[in-house]
Amino acid sequence: MHEWALAEAIIAAAEKIAVKEKLREVKEVTIKVGELQQVEEDILRFALSQLKPSSFKNAEFHITKARTALRCRTCGNSWLFRRNKLDEATAEAIHFVPEVAHSYIKCPKCGSPDFEITEGRGVWLENIKGVR
Repeated sequence: MHEWALAEAIIAAAEKIAVKEKLREVKEVTIKVGELQQVEEDILRFALSQLKPSSFKNAEFHITKARTALRCRTCGNSWLFRRNKLDEATAEAIHFVPEVAHSYIKCPKCGSPDFEITEGRGVWLENIKGVR
């Protein structure tokens, strides 16, 4: 499950920031997850709770979603990604390898699979709060 790998990366990045900012204890971590990542939020929360180091023992993790916007390179049309418009097999393929989205998603205006993801791809540490 890629949620565990994401949780490990989030914890590692947050720890680095905490050390840089000289935080003795981290109280809050805000994470933004791109919709195209199709992260199972409950699994990510559980993984974060299991992997957090002692300096994060009382930390709360806040997870927000970033909508995914797409733009067709052929006709210039922009649209929002809608997971609920995909069949289960397609959604599952994109869930594990988001880069394959071009094989399954087409521009609703011209039908081209040549599009760019303009928003909502990736995972970001939005904010870390703690005690110095």
